[in-house]
Amino acid sequence: MEEGIIILEFESANFDNMIHNWGMIKDTITFHVIVLVVEGKVLYNINNEEILLEKGEIMYIPKYSLRSGENFSGKPHQKYTILFHLEEERIDIPYLLQRQCFIVKPRNFEYFKQRAEFLYTDLRGNKKYNDFICQGILKEIIGMLAREKEENEIPPMKLKYAQDIQEYIMKHYRNNIEINNLAKLIQKSPNYTIAIFKEVTGQSPIQYLHHLRILEACNLLVNSNMDIAYISDYLGFYDTSYFSRTFKKIMSISPREYQKAGIEAKASNDI
Repeated sequence: MEEGIIILEFESANFDNMIHNWGMIKDTITFHVIVLVVEGKVLYNINNEEILLEKGEIMYIPKYSLRSGENFSGKPHQKYTILFHLEEERIDIPYLLQRQCFIVKPRNFEYFKQRAEFLYTDLRGNKKYNDFICQGILKEIIGMLAREKEENEIPPMKLKYAQDIQEYIMKHYRNNIEINNLAKLIQKSPNYTIAIFKEVTGQSPIQYLHHLRILEACNLLVNSNMDIAYISDYLGFYDTSYFSRTFKKIMSISPREYQKAGIEAKASNDI
């Protein structure tokens, strides 16, 4: 089977932060939309059907949908919206082909949120290579949504184990985290711990840890005076070459290239 080729072009990425009297008039959209609700609730009308979107939920709205929206019960909310155009030669993502609106409540919503936040920040910064990097992040979000939509429901206890591990990693991502520590956290074997986390999130614990560290590295490279070696040590890598390899694997460019592009973009914005 040939792999799908998806060419993306961003319309915009937005963050609505507790906007009172927020609303959108009914209109036919000419782009695809992914919505992630961070706080509160949003009431949408999609193709004349009312849809309530709540905290921790993600909705995909296909191009040419008739859409309107407003705060639910007049209360403001927080959400990210990603608007994009899609030129497809061969698509192997079913929901993009079907073009049907749907909602998921992903087991790893915090990771979706972090990716959306990075996308929003990077696109607004107009940084060098940002289109290339952000296309990769959007493709990741699209793929993870497909997985969430298609996977069978995970038993509640497995979901709790994965969430406990996820919360622990998020709190201690700068520290040296051993699989044995995570196994003790949920009182299971190391192999079971790895398997359950990957089943729920689609990543191993070490992959999730690396993604959290690299997202923080992106921020520190551009918005701090730390050098690369210090950032590597600060984030718990303790080996600069390993940090650089991990960064490039996730971000597609080296830390030095990312830092240089970010600093140049900030300087040009200050002029």
